[in-house]
Amino acid sequence: MASTYSFDVTTGCDLQEVDNAVNQAQKEVAQRFDFKGSEVLIDFKRAENLIKLEAEGEMRAEALLDVLRGKLVKRGVPVKNLEVTDLKPGGGEIMRRDIKLKMALDSDTAKKVSAAIKEAKLKKVTASIQGDQVRVSSPDKDALQEAITLLRKGDYGVELQFGNYR
Repeated sequence: MASTYSFDVTTGCDLQEVDNAVNQAQKEVAQRFDFKGSEVLIDFKRAENLIKLEAEGEMRAEALLDVLRGKLVKRGVPVKNLEVTDLKPGGGEIMRRDIKLKMALDSDTAKKVSAAIKEAKLKKVTASIQGDQVRVSSPDKDALQEAITLLRKGDYGVELQFGNYR
C-alpha cells in the first residue's frame, strides 16, 4: 500500500509584522525633516487587511509609500502581496492611497499554480484547488520537492508559501 504525500500552496502576510512595520514607519515619518509640519496619516485596518495612506502633495505621498515599503521589507513582509492603488485627491492638497494585503490565493492565481504543475509533467504529481489554496500530492517525496522548486522559480504575482508538508 503506497502512501501519498502532499503540501499546500498558499499566500499571506503576518499581520503582526505589518502592524510593527506601520508603527516603525509612523515613527520615522514623525522624525523626518521633509514631513515636518505636514499632515501625514498611516492607518492599518487589521480586520480589513488594508493600509490607508494620506499625505500633503504627490511627492510626500510617494515618499510615504517608500518609507512603508522599506519597513515592510525589513520586517520580512512580502511586498508582492501588496495591492497598491493609484493616488486619489482628498480635500485640499491631501493625496490618498489604499494598500490592500493579499491574504489568500485568488482563483486566477490558484489556476496558474495548478496549470504550471500540470504543464511541467512531473510524474504522479497532482494539483487540486481547494478554496484559497492548492493541494499538491504525489506518492513520491522527491517529485514534491521538484514541484516546490518549480513553483519558486515562477512568478505568480504573490509570494507563495508552502506548508502542511506531510
